[in-house]
Amino acid sequence: MTFTIPISDRLYEKAQRIAAQTAQSVDHVIEMGLADAFDQPLIDLPADERAELRALEYLSDDALWTMAREQLQAVKQARLSTLMDKHSGGTISATELEELTQLVEDGDRLTLRKATAMKLLMKRGHRIALADETQIEFRLDLAVKVILGNKIV
Repeated sequence: MTFTIPISDRLYEKAQRIAAQTAQSVDHVIEMGLADAFDQPLIDLPADERAELRALEYLSDDALWTMAREQLQAVKQARLSTLMDKHSGGTISATELEELTQLVEDGDRLTLRKATAMKLLMKRGHRIALADETQIEFRLDLAVKVILGNKIV
């Protein structure tokens, strides 16, 4: 179904600039913008995270590919693994639990950035092939299931 809605010249010009930068039609840019505006998970994010994710739309394909391939730093991965082991063994301190929570939040933000970059690349016509999950990504997923906010489940 197609509808005709009036939009301001300013908004249309903005859509034209985005279309030119991303090699898409103006209609497609406007349609995707509306779809993203109603994307419920994005609405639930803090304003700074929403702004960060929306800014990705203006990045080049090369920059988005870099983000899509980004990994949690090796030092953080190792520390996350150590803290998850301590948590599983019941030997984690309150300070370490706070650190674990922060590492999980960092991982969540990274995962969201990567997913958004992949979504934008797919919208631009690229094919995304997901590699096998690494052990640390599994542990991060496990950590998210174990910790909700700052509370142990």
